[in-house]
Amino acid sequence: MSAKIAVVGAGSWGTALATVLDGKGIGLNLWIREEDLLETVKETRENVMYLPGVKLGENINPVGDMEESIHGCDTIIFAVPSHVLSSVIKSLAPSIRPDQRLVNVAKGLDPGTLKRLSEVIKERLPNNRVAAVSGPSHAEEVGRGMPTTVAAACPDREMAEYVQDLFMAPAFRVYTNPDIIGVEMGGALKNVIALGAGISDGLGYGDNTKAALMTRGIVEIARLGVKMGAKASTFAGLSGIGDLIVTCTSMHSRNRRAGIQIGQGKPLDEVLGGTRMVVEGVKATQAAYELSVLHGIDMPITREIYRVLFEGADVKKSVENLMLRTRTHETEEIVEGW
Repeated sequence: MSAKIAVVGAGSWGTALATVLDGKGIGLNLWIREEDLLETVKETRENVMYLPGVKLGENINPVGDMEESIHGCDTIIFAVPSHVLSSVIKSLAPSIRPDQRLVNVAKGLDPGTLKRLSEVIKERLPNNRVAAVSGPSHAEEVGRGMPTTVAAACPDREMAEYVQDLFMAPAFRVYTNPDIIGVEMGGALKNVIALGAGISDGLGYGDNTKAALMTRGIVEIARLGVKMGAKASTFAGLSGIGDLIVTCTSMHSRNRRAGIQIGQGKPLDEVLGGTRMVVEGVKATQAAYELSVLHGIDMPITREIYRVLFEGADVKKSVENLMLRTRTHETEEIVEGW
């Protein structure tokens, strides 16, 4: 079967999405960067490094050459970490045809430019149609066929519906959303709050604390997102509160797990060195903090997490700073003129 789809990136999420397409009988190339992993996948039909226990069907063709993986494909799905997407696009751009559809499924912001990931793609490939997929979707569960819902976002309705039809499966439901700004910002910034939720757990705090972090966290996410052009309603959906809930509460969440260790007193370098997975929330925290300063947006939770990660602030003192902030209203727009 000739591959019509290329999945660039064989981390847990790229591999899980490949299994969704494979289950629909769609032929695809899966680009695998690590040479030893490529050989293992070919021999065992399992990504033992990033998604162990999930067998890969025969529709999935493991490929070691990135340029070869996209050759002749109708659609290219980018599933690489946010901080390397720019270099991947730069490398592949000369080989990408204008008629190839491009889909970003990573969640994060470009650390060099603070741009959304679809912006990074569109900047170098302005003639291609670009969509984003985001939502509450742990790869470990998607790979095992557990019911999951996500959003396919693109201002171009036909493109959004194409991505919807591409991925829609009995256990994988896809909704469309024209607000690609909101969908990408929600997917990126929820990782920041998930680190905070993990820190709270690591400190031994309870459900009250986590509920407060999540509720006020989505306010911060929406506040910055709307300033950057998103629709406020998007943050009440799958890529906003939906993704925030699953990332802040599940032990599948590498951001929450990292936060727990930080709350227990482990240095950030030690936490990051103890996993092969990318903890997107660390770079997202830096980007979100810089964006909040750039746009003059008050994001106290993000600011305190930034101080803990990058300035060596004491985590308990940061919690105290949040609790003792100047009193304010919960929903400012409701109380105007009160």
